[in-house]
Amino acid sequence: MYRRSLGSARRLALIASVLLVVGSVLPWYQQGGGTSELPTRVYTAFDGTGFASFLAGLATLALLALPYAMGDRPAPLDHWVSFAVLAAVAILGVVLWVPTSGALADPSGLLPNRAYGFWIEVVGAVLLGRAAFEVFLSPEQR
Repeated sequence: MYRRSLGSARRLALIASVLLVVGSVLPWYQQGGGTSELPTRVYTAFDGTGFASFLAGLATLALLALPYAMGDRPAPLDHWVSFAVLAAVAILGVVLWVPTSGALADPSGLLPNRAYGFWIEVVGAVLLGRAAFEVFLSPEQR
């Protein structure tokens, strides 16, 4: 039976995908909530392009499970290019969320103590990019 071991690069991709999924449901931006301010408005990844990073996290989990679901055949999508495309989608989803969501109007809502989901998502996207690079460097892919 064909089973690729889950190497260090794919373990890193697994950690990154879990961070991407978890970070998507946590607050990405908080506006208001002070003593003399309006009630708190909380934005998540689903309020803009951050949804793309959520989908990239789910697709990475599916890509990691694919070799185990294929049985005796090697998985045709389990290459560095797939991981690189998913990392690019995750990074673009996070980067484009800031200008499209209106978070630039009041950048204090993006501070790590108010928008921890956003910063977890940034770490997950960077780790997924690093995992794609490590999959590219692995000798089994050459």
